[in-house]
This record gives sequence, C-alpha cells and structure tokens, in this order.
Amino acid sequence: MKDESSLPDADAVGDRVATALDATVRSVTELDGGLVGRVFRVDFADRAPVAAKVDDSPLENEARMLRWLAAETQLPVPDVYYVESDLLVMEYVEGDGVFDERAERDLADHLAALHDVTADAYGFEFDTLSGPFIQSNPWTDSWIEFFRDQRLRPFARAAHEDGSLTDEGLARIRRLADRLDDLLVEPPSPSLVHGDLHPGNVVVADGAVQAVIDPAIYFGHDELGLAYVQRSPEIGEAFLDQYRQTRSIDAGYFEGRKDVYTVFHVLENVRYFGAEVRPRLDEALDAVGL
Repeated sequence: MKDESSLPDADAVGDRVATALDATVRSVTELDGGLVGRVFRVDFADRAPVAAKVDDSPLENEARMLRWLAAETQLPVPDVYYVESDLLVMEYVEGDGVFDERAERDLADHLAALHDVTADAYGFEFDTLSGPFIQSNPWTDSWIEFFRDQRLRPFARAAHEDGSLTDEGLARIRRLADRLDDLLVEPPSPSLVHGDLHPGNVVVADGAVQAVIDPAIYFGHDELGLAYVQRSPEIGEAFLDQYRQTRSIDAGYFEGRKDVYTVFHVLENVRYFGAEVRPRLDEALDAVGL
C-alpha cells in the first residue's frame, strides 16, 4: 500500500485551497475512509465548504472523469472547482453514512441508469485511473479481447513486477486469461461502468444517494460493474431486486462469470494492498476452477 505520510497536512492544504479559491479558510478537517491520497473538508468564513483531495497520482484525470460524468450522465457527482496534478478541490456533499435498504435500492437505480449509457466499442475516449493505476482504454470491438489485453493481463504483469503477485499467482491468472473465450460472453452492447463502485464511494443521506465519487470509468460489460458492487457486504437482495426492475441479469452470470470478474477486482486489491490480500485472490481463482 502506498505511503501517504509524505502528502501535505491540513495546514498546507488549507493554505493551497485558500489561494486557489481566493477565500478565507476557517478550518480544515481530515476525512476518514479514503484509500488513495488524503481528503479534507475545508470550511470558509464566507462560502460553502469544499472537499480537497491531495495525492501524488495525477488528479487531473479524476477531475476529467468527474466532469465527463456530470456532462454525459445523470449520475450525481460532486462539482469540480479547481484541479492541479496533486490537488483536487470539489463540492463537499453532506451525508449521514447510513447505507440501508433504501440506499441499496437507490444505488441500484443509479447503477442501472449508468449501465444504460452505451458506446460503439469497449474502452474510453481517454485513459483513466483505477485508484493510482492507469487503465489503458483503446477502443476495442470485442469485450473479451479488451478485458484480457487491457485489464487482466497488464494488471497481473504490473502486480508481479512490483512483487505483489507471486510467480504462481501470475501463472494462474495467465491460465485464466487463456480461457476467457470459454468463460465469458460478449454482451449485446458496451455499458458505462464506474469501475470502483462500492458503498464507501457513495455519499448517502436519508436513504438516498447524494453523490458517487472516485470513478474509474470506461465502457465494458455491465456484469463486471455488477460483480464489483456485489463484493460489498452492505449489498444484498434489495439491491439485486431493484436492479432487475430495470435491467436483466443474464443466465450464467451467477454460475460462473461473476467469479471471473471477482478475480480481477481482487487482483486490483493485491496490486494496491500487497501480500495481505493474496489469500483472497487464491480463493477467487479456486472458485473459477484454476
């Protein structure tokens, strides 16, 4: 996991935000829950509070994704006020932190609407980020080809090169990549996926989604996005029931394809968190039969 100790502290963040927005800062409070970078609430004497994120990953990319989502979809995302490479200043969205069945259902409606946004191919108009990691998004006609060559194989190579993934783990994922034609299906059309959607990246209040943050967007298979959300213990039958009100879930997803996509999501965690997550990757690969 990245060392965040070298990132700016509250006082430094407050000074930079004050200069960026030409406003008088009253207080700066670090917020809990962020896994990439540090996030602060900044309060002012004469304007609404903002959220300020600092990181050594290129935050212009995150700002670009948020602005794209705001312009092209109905997904609620915070407004972007200011961005530099290591500083992102956004609208502060208030939440109560209670993710109940109402929030499950509301999130399902938002996810279904996001998956209804489509494109002519898989990929995206620019490369995006998953946490601190670049996601290459060349337009590709085949979903299975895109998933194998732009997600599974390159993420596995990178995790192996930095020591997070063992030789055996790399070999198992390579075997999985070789079998994707048998394990996955081509969807009817590409769907916009958030890429990192879980309750920790959703601001809720009174059972309703107020904002979705930390996007890692591209056009892919909606099942990959669904599998990511389902990994969260807060997500249950209410979510699936509501999702099915708008979008069907094809036969074979629960019986096998969900497990394939779970391997990739856990691989992302291994790459970020390191060796402590390897047992979960082994379990996920076991579930696929590799």
